[in-house]
Amino acid sequence: MNAQVDVLTAGYAEDRVASTVTLIRDQDAVIVVDPGMVAGRHLILDPLRDLGVAVEEVTDVVFSHHHPDHTLNAALFPRARFHDHWAIYQDDRWDSRPAEGFALSPSVRLLATPGHTRQDISTVADTDEGTVVLTHLWWHADGPDPDPLAEDLEQWRAGRQRVLDLNPILIIPGHGAAFTPAG
Repeated sequence: MNAQVDVLTAGYAEDRVASTVTLIRDQDAVIVVDPGMVAGRHLILDPLRDLGVAVEEVTDVVFSHHHPDHTLNAALFPRARFHDHWAIYQDDRWDSRPAEGFALSPSVRLLATPGHTRQDISTVADTDEGTVVLTHLWWHADGPDPDPLAEDLEQWRAGRQRVLDLNPILIIPGHGAAFTPAG
């Protein structure tokens, strides 16, 4: 059995900003990606409850990068391990490790995909339907192209190509609804 992916809330970046918050379940792993800014915490908590997941059951939280719009609601998950580009944090432990290739579960792994920031990571989930990538290399389905806040456009372009080379059936962007990549 492979991972199951559910978008809890689709984000946006217009006159206000919210991150896309996603739940991934794979065997014993219950993973929330980018629990950042949303109009109200109920936009994270209600969909979790509707999927039968209590906040105490979340085992892992992944930050695509450390901007507040992707991290602000991390404290909702008191038992989780927290993952970023260079470490795992839990309670008073800081275990350094590179994100590249780190497996959170049998069907979920992290990739270093710098671009928007030098510390960006993407989460790759192998599902029964195919590969799903959660990434801030896209804000939403239409771009922006190029990312106006990218710290390094060459890294950003290379990261996008790396994600596309995985032939994902779905990309879940940082601030929008999931989409199927064209071509």
